[in-house]
Amino acid sequence: MAVAAYASLVSLSDVLDNVQHPSRRHRLHLDKEQIGGLQQKVQFLQDFLELHSQRISPEMEDLARQLAVVADEADDIIDFHVVNQLCERSQDKTHHMAALSSFRQDIDKIIKEIDSFKEKLTMQVKEERVDFQEQQPIVSLSVGSTALPSSDKNRMVGFDEPLLQVVDELTRDESNLQVLPIVGMGGIGKTTLAQNVFDHPYIVNRFDIRIWFTISQQYSVQEILQKYFFKDKKDKTSSTDQLGVAELGVRLHKLLCGERYLIIMDDVWSIKAWEDFMLYFPNNGNGSRILVTTRLLDVARPLGFDNHYISVKFLDEDKSWELLCEKVFAQKSCPYIKLEEIGRNIARCCRGLPLAIVVIGGLLAKFNNARERWEFVAENVTSFVNSGDDDYCFKILSLSYNSLPIHLKPCFLHMRIFPEGKEIRATKLIKLWIGEGFLKPVGGKSLEEAAKEYLKNLADRNLILIRKWTRTGKIKICSVHDIIRELCIRESEREHLIFVPKAQKIPISILREDHVCFLCGHSSNRQNKIPLQVVVGLQSTTVASPSVCKACNNIYQNLNKLRWVKVFKSVHDESHVTSPLHTKLRYLKVKGYEETKENRKLIILGTISLLWNLRILDLHYIDSTSLSEVWEMPKLRHFNVYNSSFPNPVEGQDSTILENLSTICVRDFCCSKEIVNRLPNLQKLSVQWSFSGDDSLVQLNKLESLRLHITCLKLEDIALLTSLTKLSLYDCDFLWKEMTIIGSSLPNLEVLELYIAFNGREWSPIEGEFLRLKVLVIASPNLEQWGAEDIHFPNLHRLYLQLMRKLTEIPLSIGDINTLQSIHLNYECSWSAVKSAIEILEDQKEKENESLQVYVNGKQVDKEQVFSDYDVFLDSDEEQVSVVSDQVQVLLDSDEEQVFSNSDDEQS
Repeated sequence: MAVAAYASLVSLSDVLDNVQHPSRRHRLHLDKEQIGGLQQKVQFLQDFLELHSQRISPEMEDLARQLAVVADEADDIIDFHVVNQLCERSQDKTHHMAALSSFRQDIDKIIKEIDSFKEKLTMQVKEERVDFQEQQPIVSLSVGSTALPSSDKNRMVGFDEPLLQVVDELTRDESNLQVLPIVGMGGIGKTTLAQNVFDHPYIVNRFDIRIWFTISQQYSVQEILQKYFFKDKKDKTSSTDQLGVAELGVRLHKLLCGERYLIIMDDVWSIKAWEDFMLYFPNNGNGSRILVTTRLLDVARPLGFDNHYISVKFLDEDKSWELLCEKVFAQKSCPYIKLEEIGRNIARCCRGLPLAIVVIGGLLAKFNNARERWEFVAENVTSFVNSGDDDYCFKILSLSYNSLPIHLKPCFLHMRIFPEGKEIRATKLIKLWIGEGFLKPVGGKSLEEAAKEYLKNLADRNLILIRKWTRTGKIKICSVHDIIRELCIRESEREHLIFVPKAQKIPISILREDHVCFLCGHSSNRQNKIPLQVVVGLQSTTVASPSVCKACNNIYQNLNKLRWVKVFKSVHDESHVTSPLHTKLRYLKVKGYEETKENRKLIILGTISLLWNLRILDLHYIDSTSLSEVWEMPKLRHFNVYNSSFPNPVEGQDSTILENLSTICVRDFCCSKEIVNRLPNLQKLSVQWSFSGDDSLVQLNKLESLRLHITCLKLEDIALLTSLTKLSLYDCDFLWKEMTIIGSSLPNLEVLELYIAFNGREWSPIEGEFLRLKVLVIASPNLEQWGAEDIHFPNLHRLYLQLMRKLTEIPLSIGDINTLQSIHLNYECSWSAVKSAIEILEDQKEKENESLQVYVNGKQVDKEQVFSDYDVFLDSDEEQVSVVSDQVQVLLDSDEEQVFSNSDDEQS
């Protein structure tokens, strides 16, 4: 319940900040001091929940549940007044005073309720204030060298290679005391691996003393050491009470002194746990070791020697099936042919998580090999895993959730919206978190920067799985394990989170419109209409909604309480665009389809300004009319309207500064002083067609990424943007000899993408330019001679060549660039270019450089493969890239995530 309260308070604080924005002064009538006072109180409650979230009593939980409702109602009230005032165009001062009075009265009521909660929560903490350490439950276990912490002596399955790796690292010749961390998500087998290491014959023979300590989230050093030293005594009460932590620590130190020892610290949740024990572990200079298991990368990294740790991976399908057979039949294979196919499917659905396989195996073992019962389990694997054995699996995984700081919990629970097995682009996830209002700016960081830190933190805790990394070490693709997703669903229900669809994705299509959900854009298998309150002027009227899919209907149960507005209508047929939008919306994506080009022209009604909390507006390739209303959206962060121009301000918008707007993707952009001065924090700009303006370009001093297509700009103009780290040029008409303008003028450039952007047969780079360039992409059908050497691109990591039909060779010395990791030849490169890449690879191998990789049409190759298979490589791509223009169009037809997806961020 505290999580729901916290999420509602963060969202409310952001709404209050929006209400007070200077650009709203001419439209809204409110008491700024009163709003500011309310915001301070809301911030106090946020800080309070952050401070006390790990030790909230049932009484405080009940208060937090009520607070969540009040905060959400406050959001509703503010939205009601703001929308009414934005609809009101009257200049009558009487109307203004009445609006101000009504708004002030309602805010007063909110303040009184917030004050009441502030007082009650503070009082509750005072009443419960006791020694926190004494209140904590002690969950600890210690085991000596002759026993394991589990009676399960079954053969370990799926960990043969990690076992040998751990044993090898623990028994190497390094004499100093070293720590080896094992890290992985809950239930992945860290403890099982450690147990098998602990009992391995080589380990038993090598170490004089072996000790097992289970630490857990809450622990007592004294309790753990007492249990170790007095584990063999039947009555240890009196002796236990006489020894304190210091005495027990000294006793352990004396025991270990001079001996070669192995200590396993299982289930460590903090660096402090290590620090509490490390004083008692002497460095005997004889190869003693500490093995630590943890779910947290933030614990593993600093403990390991040179930040080294072992990460436990998921089991593959064969090992999963073997483990399931071991648990069900006590043997490596299934003795019943009728059950094998179903059983393999069950094992596959556990997604390689050993804990899930063990739990489901225990269940299947009770079914007496009844096929129909196995089939039923196969259809409901996730549910059975989290319900079997007294929720054993769920309880273990819940430890990771419970240990999360409260600011991470809403973002984690939000992962429930994605289907099982869904791979999620990090850029999309970050936008959704921003849209949902889960983030708050801290320490001057942007919401995007905060979201990246949140994502990394969840990944470090092994609650989010990283599927693909960028070359620069950022998360590119992630996912959630099916069992963890089930945990998200359960905890969301337990927390009573208030779900409002603040992100809305609408497909504009004349085909089967009634079968598409108007909230998420997914297909709806059945008709489901909800009565909605649609704002028309200062009045509301009830209309039936378009179709709602089953998933959205289950998640969003308060749709009829929101206020909806009609923003779009089609030029050709108004009935084709019927999706209303609610006034709390923060992320709007409208996507068109190629087969409906004649119906993609939209009229954007003035009511779009009623979406006053909008952060992200993405109209994809929809043709739309002018959107001057964006100048009335001071919270807007991303503006993506690929088939329209970025609007000029109109009368009444003269003072608006869009300081939050960081990304613009448009067809035409006028870089005038009037516009540039109002975009002080623009970081990414993509212009599909016309880029015009005066010398104000230099004022875009925070611009990091620029993408231009068929530009009329001169390279001298682009050279003014010295802050650029990425430059992408498409279908331009520059000469190769002009490239020195870019190389000498953009000192921070790291990514350069040239798609048929330069003309000429020869490019001879100049030394001293492109000093920081990491990624170079060249698609140039006419380039024949490339006079490049290693000194011209001293920091290059990856080279991409596409459509290089006439290139005679890639210079051999390119391979001598120390930082070069890979060369990629794609889409109709000449055979001579491919041959020279292989010669580079061969030359580097002779120089003992084994790290360089060469790819042809996405396949990693060596000399033999390329010479024998090159015809196959060419044939495989004939249909994909028949002509140059088709390829460029493929590059252009992409969402904003792909538009600004750095080539240096793509995995090879």
